[in-house]
Amino acid sequence: MGVCLCKDKVEEGFIDDSSRDSYVGNGSDTGRLAGSGNSGGPNGGTHVRNCSRSDRQAASLSDTVDELVKETLEIIGTIVDNEPETPNSMVLLHDITDKPTGWIQLVKSLIRVVPLDNPMGPSVITLLLDDSPLPSKDSVLKVADMITRSIRRTPKRERNMCVILGFLAERLAGPCSISVLSDVTLGYLLGNLDEGIHPDVMLFSLIALEKFAQTSENKVTIRRKLALYPENPLTRLERHTSSNDYTLRQVGFCAEWCLDNYFLIEGRGYSYEVADLSNVNVMLNTRDVSEYLKISADGLEARCDAYSFESVRCTYQVNAGCWYYEVEIITPGVMQIGWATKDSNFLSHEGYGIGDDAYSIAFDGCRKLIWHKARSMQHNLHIWTGGSVLGCLLDLDTRQVIFSLDGVEGEVLTQLFDSAGPLDGFFAAASFMSFQQCRFNFGSLPFIYPPKGRPFKSFNDHAVLSEQDKVVLPRHLFLEQLRKLSVREDSCTLCFDMKATVRIEPCKHRGFCTNCAALLQFCPMCRAEIISTVQEEEVAPDASPHSEEAEPKQMEEPSAPIVNQ
Repeated sequence: MGVCLCKDKVEEGFIDDSSRDSYVGNGSDTGRLAGSGNSGGPNGGTHVRNCSRSDRQAASLSDTVDELVKETLEIIGTIVDNEPETPNSMVLLHDITDKPTGWIQLVKSLIRVVPLDNPMGPSVITLLLDDSPLPSKDSVLKVADMITRSIRRTPKRERNMCVILGFLAERLAGPCSISVLSDVTLGYLLGNLDEGIHPDVMLFSLIALEKFAQTSENKVTIRRKLALYPENPLTRLERHTSSNDYTLRQVGFCAEWCLDNYFLIEGRGYSYEVADLSNVNVMLNTRDVSEYLKISADGLEARCDAYSFESVRCTYQVNAGCWYYEVEIITPGVMQIGWATKDSNFLSHEGYGIGDDAYSIAFDGCRKLIWHKARSMQHNLHIWTGGSVLGCLLDLDTRQVIFSLDGVEGEVLTQLFDSAGPLDGFFAAASFMSFQQCRFNFGSLPFIYPPKGRPFKSFNDHAVLSEQDKVVLPRHLFLEQLRKLSVREDSCTLCFDMKATVRIEPCKHRGFCTNCAALLQFCPMCRAEIISTVQEEEVAPDASPHSEEAEPKQMEEPSAPIVNQ
């Protein structure tokens, strides 16, 4: 997808650990450091390039971080490699945030600098925070207090503050997340759900509440607070699921998701129980989706609020003929939408999705790119916006792919079929960067811009789904079903098929088979990074992740949903 950034820390620092008001580079002329040491002059506040060491010393930390954030915003949308060299602005910010004062300054800069109308703004906020060293608990609490007691209120600042609170809630899950969700913080987020609040602020307040609720004690606290309202504000907000305002539509989607998964109301039915699926024969495959993608109750709308690159395929496979489907763009950010075979893999945390291997091809309307084999090429269609309609045509007889945007066709693409090996079994597929959402039409509704000049088929006219396969369960109900499965004592806790013979290092958790362990980057139990794995003959009795009852046994709840790779 072109935004997976890894780097080594550089040797740079502050001129004085006690004051840390000025930042000193390593003496090299990077041509990237931004500052405003000459702010009193006519060119104050502009990028400082080819600046001398004395200029860098004169630049205040606040202005320097502001300019580095702006520069990252400008650069990030132009990165088109999957393993790019890290932008120098991010390298410098990483070093600055190694000190508590620098990290707090980054938060302040993100609040005031990132614009409301930049489609990648919230994603860049989380990217820069995630790239920074883990802050201390004192720094986090100071920032949370600063955010909720801020006096200058604008939609831009408040949207950015809510994005930051949501990031802190997820990054620091557990006791620290509980500490951050003070009465003041909770009151602030719930107050942002009132009528008249800017839709962007509503949206990211909802997302922050959801991420706080990932810690069970916080979930109980939030539900108790919501129960005090005469009308739960989320029930009012979920009515926006079909709004013509695309930000309000996101608010409705997130409110409905929270009511189904986190903040349940007694007497309210689940969304899947009332969804009209009478004419739906194809949907997004909930059994073939990466870990954190949200799929609507009717199986046709998907959203990503995770900080990874989440992917999904549809339920119907095609092998011959000409096929077409449409996608309504809800958010104008980075999504890669197109076609993939069953051999295309989802590597969410590495930033690989649809279009990043030889078995898939994708359209990116934010950066105006076509993706195949993790390489990109420019297309000649306009940039998509909320409400744009993407058309995806696959002609397996002529071995062609054509993407269209709002009825305007792009050039004919053939590179998907250039590989030596045969390709078999194509699915509609998509990958999503953080905070992105779209809705698929596989033919259950009339197409808005059907292809002209060639006959085509729609998935919905040829596929069949059983009533059971149409059910999109909330995540906690899905896990409840898994608990009822009987499994062998020594089976893998992820696939429940092969024998668990692998120990993860350095956390030493057991319970995984060889195949599942090879797909993991982080331990599903403690989320620690996996450095190595150790093959064992059998799982030690005192370390087994399963119950010690006789076979068959009830499976324990995994720490994350099962991923079908």
